[in-house]
Amino acid sequence: MPPRLILACRERPRVDLSVIVPMHNEADNVAPLVSEVRAALDGAGLAWELLCVDDGSDDGTRAALAAARAAEPRLRAVRHARRAGQTAALASGLALARGEAIGTLDGDLQNDPADLPRLLAVLREGGWDMVAGYRAARRDGWAKRLSSRLANGFRRAWLHDGILDIGCSTRVFWRVHATRLKLYDGLHRFLPALFVMEGLRVHQMPVNHRPRTAGRSKYGVGNRLARTLRDLGAVRWMRDRALRVEHEEIEPS
Repeated sequence: MPPRLILACRERPRVDLSVIVPMHNEADNVAPLVSEVRAALDGAGLAWELLCVDDGSDDGTRAALAAARAAEPRLRAVRHARRAGQTAALASGLALARGEAIGTLDGDLQNDPADLPRLLAVLREGGWDMVAGYRAARRDGWAKRLSSRLANGFRRAWLHDGILDIGCSTRVFWRVHATRLKLYDGLHRFLPALFVMEGLRVHQMPVNHRPRTAGRSKYGVGNRLARTLRDLGAVRWMRDRALRVEHEEIEPS
């Protein structure tokens, strides 16, 4: 008889938090991002992974991620063959994440990874479905602050979702809830509002916000506000047409 092969199945290590970071042309921010995430999450005693999704960058982002991956095995780097947008990058990260909880950050280092352990602690202890950050002190130029204020004002007036700062990417939520969401292009901006629409509980906390020191912003008043208003109409349509039907089974009389 041929020898029997016995394959040992190793359990995957537990992951408390998967941090998803969409990136496009952020080569200079890769190394400091990995360093800051490591310091914040190791310092909190968390088992973590960092999922950086390179959305078709044409600078040195891919090479920077490969170099960082060689030094930090908890970094997982994913690349889109061509640019597909921030929502697509988020969706790719969600599809690959192994953590019980998900954290999100932008790739420009304006979000502070040191906020994530604090938000995760509130998520666990408070029984929330998402803890969303809001930028108490913005570190952007007047154009971005103006477009964000207008967009947030229109959204609150239309959706009545109670979310203070939909544009803040510093947030944590349970991975199981991500499977309930159907993401379309542009809806990464509305993630907390989508949670509210699903009847999930969202708590909001102030978080740190920092000025951009490397790379270039991809958004301004023109493209950011116009796209947000277009997508806001789609979310309003989804909210108004969501099925809310109460039913009961009829028993034999």
